[in-house]
Amino acid sequence: MSNKQHTPRVLIFDSGVGSLSIGAAIHDLLPDIELLYVMDHGGFPYGEWDEALLTTHICATINRVLTVHQVDLLVMACNSASTAVLPALRSQISIPVVGVVPAIKPAAALSKSGVIGLLATPGTISRPYTAQLIQDFAGNCTVISVGSRELAPAVENFIWHNGDLDGVLQNVKREFGEHRDFAKMDTIILACTHFPLVQAQLAGLLPNMQWVDSGQAIARRVAFLLEELGLKRTVKEVVAMQSAIILGDEQGSASLVRYLQNKNIQISAD
Repeated sequence: MSNKQHTPRVLIFDSGVGSLSIGAAIHDLLPDIELLYVMDHGGFPYGEWDEALLTTHICATINRVLTVHQVDLLVMACNSASTAVLPALRSQISIPVVGVVPAIKPAAALSKSGVIGLLATPGTISRPYTAQLIQDFAGNCTVISVGSRELAPAVENFIWHNGDLDGVLQNVKREFGEHRDFAKMDTIILACTHFPLVQAQLAGLLPNMQWVDSGQAIARRVAFLLEELGLKRTVKEVVAMQSAIILGDEQGSASLVRYLQNKNIQISAD
């Protein structure tokens, strides 16, 4: 694409609706750029995949999408995938790739008590990359890690089918509460892009917490890279198109379609 003659277009890729939390932050900061959400519903959840198989699957899927849809930049809107596949993906495609990693550094800086919660998928909790982030940026903090297998699927089901969240959220609260330093915890990192979509519900069960996710940092990074690429943006009052593609056999449910319509996101054909 000629970089001076079109509205910038960013692809936001995830296994499901987690892309919507990252996209919302980007759209808030950059309403005049086009966003293409690609939801790999057939591959959900990435947190349960073997790392090598996940890398192969995502690289093949994104390369297939890029043969049809032209974009200027890609956001890997998944912590589990970002900590595993970015080197391989960047070696295969020519556009910039922005990854999402747990917001451990800002959470450690924000916490007054030095006790922070890390709410993630088991895959993100177990990655050496996450352990290195904790060592580098939260070495003086106590990090209470909860790797929930249930929460991302529950959020997906909540958005797709108005499914119930209460039992899963209670389990999250219980797991945090079992830690000896729970009473001192004042900050929680939402280290899965699905989780900010239910932050209000989490806050109802875990009050008086500071909630941290990667959305705003990713939006700022996207803005920086688009400027670095020399892409001409329109005036900020212009609101550009947002569209979504669902990969896999299942079509968008009525609940999902309503949710997207409320966000002014259109479902497009693959």
